[in-house]
This record gives sequence, C-alpha cells and structure tokens, in this order.
Amino acid sequence: MSGTSLKNRIVLPPLTRCRSLQPGNIPGDRMVDYYRQRASAGFMVTEGTQIEPRGQGYAWTPGIHSEAQIAGWRKVTDAVHQQGGVIFCQLWHVGRVSHHALQPGGGQPVAPSAVPATNVRVFIETGPSTGELTAPSVPRELSTEEVRELVELYRQAAINARQAGFDGVELHSANGYLINQFISEHTNFRSDEYGGSLENRLRFLKQVTEAVSSVFGSQKVGVRFAPLFSSTDEDRVYLGLVEPDPQHTYLTAAAMLNEMKIGYLSIAEPDWDNSPDLPEDFRQRLRDVFRSPIICSGRYTRQKAERVLKNGWADLFGFGRTFIANPDLPARLQNNYPLNSTDTSSLYGGSDAGYTDYPVYRP
Repeated sequence: MSGTSLKNRIVLPPLTRCRSLQPGNIPGDRMVDYYRQRASAGFMVTEGTQIEPRGQGYAWTPGIHSEAQIAGWRKVTDAVHQQGGVIFCQLWHVGRVSHHALQPGGGQPVAPSAVPATNVRVFIETGPSTGELTAPSVPRELSTEEVRELVELYRQAAINARQAGFDGVELHSANGYLINQFISEHTNFRSDEYGGSLENRLRFLKQVTEAVSSVFGSQKVGVRFAPLFSSTDEDRVYLGLVEPDPQHTYLTAAAMLNEMKIGYLSIAEPDWDNSPDLPEDFRQRLRDVFRSPIICSGRYTRQKAERVLKNGWADLFGFGRTFIANPDLPARLQNNYPLNSTDTSSLYGGSDAGYTDYPVYRP
C-alpha cells in the first residue's frame, strides 16, 4: 500500500451481497451505485469475486473471469475513482465450499483434499430470483498440476482486475475458502509439495501472492486471514478452521508475507454475538512480525478502533454491517452522528431495498 494516500482509516471491507446481474454474474448499475455511495471510505475492498467458474459458492456473486464481468467492474471502479476513492478487488475461490449446482457441468467442487465442508450451507439458485441453502457437495482432490494451474488462474484474475481499473487486489485466504483450505491442518492431507509441513501448506498462498504481485507489484496486494483461536459456536468453526496452534500458523504466514513486502494484512476477527476477541499477545506479536499496514474488521465500533489504534496493533479498520446501513459512515463517525440500523433480512440478494436505499444523515 506504499505510495497510496488515503482519506481516513475507515475501510469498506469485503461484504457478500449477492446482487450481480444474471446470467453471467456481472456487476451491474445497482452495484455501481452501491460502491459509489460508500466511496468516502479511506479504503475499499470489493465483495468476494470469483476468479473462475469453479470458484463460486453462492448464487448471484460476481466474477472477474469474463469480458462482461471486467466491463461491469470497470463501471464500478470509474464511479469510485470519480469520488476520490481507492478500491481493491478481493480475489476469491471457495474451493470445497460449493455445490455441484454451482459448478460447470454440475461437477464436484475442487479442494486440496477430498474432505467435505461441514457446519456450513451454500446458497444455490432455484429460480430467477429464488434460492435455497443447502449442504456443500463432496469435493475432489486437485492434482499437483491442477494446483499449479490455479496459481495461473489467480494471475489472470489479477490481470483482469487491472484491466477493470482496480487499484490492487486482496487475496481471500480466510473463512474456510480455498487458500485457507491449503493452509489448514483440518483440510489439507496432501502428500505432495503442497501438503504436510506448515511450509508446504503455505506454498500455495506464497505462489499465488507471487503471481498477483507480478501484475500489480507486491505493495498493491493484500491478504486476508481469519485466525480464530476458539469458538463458542461450533457452527462458526469453519469460518476460520481453528488450528491446533493458531499463533504459530498465522505468525509464520505473516512473517513470510512480510518478507514478500505485500501491501497489507487484513484480519477478519470473530463477528458473531458473544464471540471471543483476539488475544492481545497475538495482536502484538503480529505487529512485531508484519511491518506494513494491518486492517482489522469484525464488530468494530469507533471506541474499539481507537483502542486498537492507540496500542499500535492495527492501522485501518473495517466496518462491515455498519457501513452497509450507513453509506456516509466516515462523516457519521467523525461528527458522532446517529447511525442507521442494518436490515439483516436484505443482506443477501434482492433489490435496492437494504442495498442502495439507506439514507445519508442530514444535520
């Protein structure tokens, strides 16, 4: 992120909204309005954007692998840039967290190992504007050559993102999706160079980071992790694939990325009711091993952000559902204006309602 001037420390983090145009998972005018409205953020990251058709795990999520998708995103980035905003594209592949109804030709999802995802549901389309939640399909294990081909698909996705006018890219390495599946001891049982030791399990992330850095330069690349340390709700464990020793896993990964001089780390903290906070010793050790900016997101308030900033543990702060309901959030936080409440029934899919119709504050 070196050399990028930001208006403030407030981030629009990646937020799945499932409103791309069909067929084709194409960003449309509604998405243009949505991102334009929130361009007062100091930094913006798109919703998860699949790098290839197999990377889709939920109906109506956008891609960055077709010419129509690139053209659609170009309208988004033009609108954001006209407002003086900075926007990165989050490159996403769900791996095993998918269903055969979402896969090309109805095939199996792909993953590091043929281990099905549990305690999670994916959303599939059952009609033009209707869908249902269902369990993911059993994945098949990628061959070593297919893993290398995926690295190149990430590189191509970065090329497409640059063509679409993005300022950089973020790698979705959190929430139990493909890169996280390679990292985790719970989902990677490979016997080749991509499995076994932690160094091997981090190899896919390293190679993908190198690939997208060859397009944008490492300072225009971010990586998102969800380093959960415990869970009071077993249904949430898949979100971070809790490792036996999360500190060792993620501090090792962060140190590797620091050596690669990437632009930032994005930390997705637990965000459900009564969720545990990140241990303070982990925050400090992460700060010690990773010297570029750190973004933290997950049920943040102004007060929590100020406390974490004061301790030097992070530099920018993502406000997710709060930003959904308050398109003018930076002004509201700066001036202590009251906040709109979030309509949780309209988070995923639908029309302008709960998407582009939230009012700005009029003093």
